[in-house]
Parts: sequence; C-alpha cells; structure tokens
Amino acid sequence: MPSTFLLRFEWIKRTLNFRFDAGTSRGVLKTRPVYWIKAFDPQQPKRVGWGEAAPLVKLSLDDIPDFELLLEKELSRLQGINFENDAELVLLHLKKIVSPKLPSVRFGLETAVLDFLNGGKKRILPNPFFDENQPIPINGLIWMGDPEFMASQIEEKIDQGFDCIKMKIGAIDFEQELALLEYIRSRFSKEEMTLRVDANGAFSVAEAKIKLAELAKLDIHSIEQPIPAGKIKEMAELCKGTPLPIALDEELIGVIEKAELLDSIAPQHIILKPTLLGGILETREWIRLAEERNIGWWMTSALESNIGLNAIAQLASSLIPTIPQGLGTGKLFHNNLESPLVIESGTISYHSDLDWENPS
Repeated sequence: MPSTFLLRFEWIKRTLNFRFDAGTSRGVLKTRPVYWIKAFDPQQPKRVGWGEAAPLVKLSLDDIPDFELLLEKELSRLQGINFENDAELVLLHLKKIVSPKLPSVRFGLETAVLDFLNGGKKRILPNPFFDENQPIPINGLIWMGDPEFMASQIEEKIDQGFDCIKMKIGAIDFEQELALLEYIRSRFSKEEMTLRVDANGAFSVAEAKIKLAELAKLDIHSIEQPIPAGKIKEMAELCKGTPLPIALDEELIGVIEKAELLDSIAPQHIILKPTLLGGILETREWIRLAEERNIGWWMTSALESNIGLNAIAQLASSLIPTIPQGLGTGKLFHNNLESPLVIESGTISYHSDLDWENPS
C-alpha cells in the first residue's frame, strides 16, 4: 500500500424528513439537511470514503446561511492534498488545516478520509462495534410534544426494551412533564430504569434550583443543560449545590480552553457531540480532561444521517463506554440512508450481513 494518498472530494446534499414534528426548547424541526462528503482517488474508482457534515440549526458554529458555498470552497481548497496512510496523522493533519469554526466540516472530512484509508467499507476506527458486532447500550429518546404524544413515546420505548430513557423537557407545562416522569418511576425503580432529562437551556437561573429539587425526588440520573449556555458563574453555582447530577451539552460548543471551563463549572457529566465539537480529536480531548477530573461523559448524535451516526457509534465504541450512549436517532427520518445499523432491545448494533444504500 502507498504511504500517502492524493485525494479529491465531492459533496451531496440530502434533506432528511422527520417522521413527526420534533420538538425542542428551541423550536420544532420538520426537516434536517445533511451533506455527505465523498473522498476518493480517481486512480481507484471503486474505493470511496464517506463522511457527513451536518451543522445543527441554531447550535453549530457553521450553521450559516451560505454553508453550501463555504463547503464547496473548503473542499476545493483541499483537492489534491496528500494524506498519510496513518489514521492518527490524518486526524492531526485535518485539525491543522480545517478551521475550528467549521466543526461539522472537519468531522465529515475526518470520517471520509478514515473510511477511505480503511478501504471504503464504512469502518472509521478500530472498535468492537464494527469489528466484533458488539452492541452499544443506548437511551431511548422522548421528544417534546403534547402530553399524549410524549406518553405514547414512553410506552413505545418501554415496549422496545429500553432500560434508559431520556426525556426532553422545557416545552410544555413543567407539572405535566413531572407527571410523565412520575408515571415511569411508578412502574420502574431507578435500578430498573435510568431516567435522564434534557432541558436544552430552557430554565431561567431563578427557577432552575426549584425545578432541579422537584426532579431529584424522582431519582433522575442527570439533567442536561438546565440553563442557557454562557452563564458560567450561574452554572457553576448550580453544579456545586445541585440535588441531581448536571451534564453540560451546549456549554461545550466553540470552547477553546476546555480545562478552564471544566475547572470553572465542575459539572458532574459532559455530553459529547462530535459534529458540534469539531471531530474526533476534539472529542477525545474533552474525554481525557473530564476523566482526569472524575467527570462522567457519554456521546450522542446530533440528528445526523446513518453515515454520521455510524461514525459516532464507532468513535464511542473505541473509547469503551460504561453507560448508555445517545445514539438512537437513526429511525427518526423517513428517508435516512439504509444501513447495517440496527436498534433493538435498547442497543444499537452493526449487522455486517446488511448492506449500505449508495448515497445519491
């Protein structure tokens, strides 16, 4: 095999359609545009690597109106660059040449080049998920909506065998949200069912302590981002005296001084979305710093298609997670790319006997 590869890049857009109106505290999502990045060598037409750039609306640093023009310009700039036949050198190279202001583009390029490096088989890194068909435990996600819709989702996740459920909160009346959580807890103890909630920054600083105290009565595992990102002092105070563990999510986006943030806030957990954080090396660095401080972590997808979800699952698996991950988003869309990713009995698995649909 050659020691270097001279690669070219192209991109394909697909607008994914949600199976339902996906409610968050930032609004309702009906569609989700994603951009598949193709890495190839014209001398080896059958060998293609695929990645995904999927900036998340109102969150990603590269969620900008002219993203497509920017992506085209970036890929044109990188045409014909020599990449080393070594995964870690590829990651270091891309970190140097792709701006941190383009986190989803960098992650998409990392995935595409590493896939090419591994023969174009959708294998990104050595990991038990792909290499040994080892399932990854995941949480079942309950989207915001009216109480009936949320209750139906809860029943569905229970029937599907999930023993970890994450419920988005902050859109409907808080008492109704508590009632839904109380319903789950009345049926399952904390040993039988792990409950996580995600506020997406929906609480005000003034009401956060009161609501955390109410949630703590239900043996909630953790709450993600109870108050808006950027309120460092207020978040630190919450974390210091919280009755239930707090996980930072949006707080990590765009942060350069990672250690300083973790030391300032001292959260109980952090949530890692490689698409928003700038890719594989950035995610690994967050984990290293968190573990040095005894801060827990888990990884989640950010509504990518199955190309991005596959990469995130492999990255998570390579780091040997010990608790359920947030990787259950593959079935959210009518027109996701068909893939070997299978969600069953509260896990996600890679079924190597199934085929990938060709991106188009």
